[in-house]
Amino acid sequence: MIQFGLRLHDAEKLPMEQLLPLVKEKGFTCAHLALSKAMKEYPCGPSALTPGYALYLRHLFEKNGIDVAVLGNYLNLAHPNPDAVKDMQEKYYAHIRFASLLGCGMVGTETGAPNPEYKFCPECRSDKALITFIKNLKPVVRCAEQYGVTVAIEPVARHIVYDAKRARLVLDEIGSHNLQILLDPVNMLSMDNVDRREEVFAEAIELLGKDVAMIHFKDFLRHDADGQLKACGAGQGEMEDYSTILRFAKQEKPFVFATLENTTPENAVACREFLQKQYDNC
Repeated sequence: MIQFGLRLHDAEKLPMEQLLPLVKEKGFTCAHLALSKAMKEYPCGPSALTPGYALYLRHLFEKNGIDVAVLGNYLNLAHPNPDAVKDMQEKYYAHIRFASLLGCGMVGTETGAPNPEYKFCPECRSDKALITFIKNLKPVVRCAEQYGVTVAIEPVARHIVYDAKRARLVLDEIGSHNLQILLDPVNMLSMDNVDRREEVFAEAIELLGKDVAMIHFKDFLRHDADGQLKACGAGQGEMEDYSTILRFAKQEKPFVFATLENTTPENAVACREFLQKQYDNC
């Protein structure tokens, strides 16, 4: 059984009290919650993430029968300014503590770029950038160990951890059971490898499968103005066949959280049904 969920900032722009019943009505059982994007009416800095706030949200999600699959905190831990990195680490520490009170087992993050703009550059592929990211991630993972929370990193083709081999290096170097993988298959694709995507997915499953804690699902189009892949909802683009990832989930990850990304309020149900049908046929 797979548990399909929704990234809440892709849903209707409603207060959380009104949004969660609607998400449940659409057939989703879990959610990706990024406080800064889904709850913009409230501050989300470290000092705002009190136990009272966490427990208010925990009761609200429980009341609606929805699990918080992951608390998103996607900051650039490879930022070249040490003071900026320290501030970001404090935000991770606060999110980890908040997640532990929220009843959420995971804080999700991507892996950054060695510039303030968080943009792809050739240096993203360098050993220096990887070493910097690992160094700055280590104390975040140690904090997660103290609170019994998992930090899940998401390999992305245009970030420092751009493929499965590089992700495996990070896991092995840090060596913590509280560091795992948030597998987003489409995020590992680029114009260079999109036509051999089954090889990319197979390598990810082989090298990272035992450490995959959660899955993201979306689709892609090749028509972006800057020559890059453009993300869209599952079944709305060129991906068509998700069977490799869905079969992996079915055989090796019972009840895994699998949240949809880049949906719209209008197509979210269709995207879920598209994936559910392929999952049932695996």
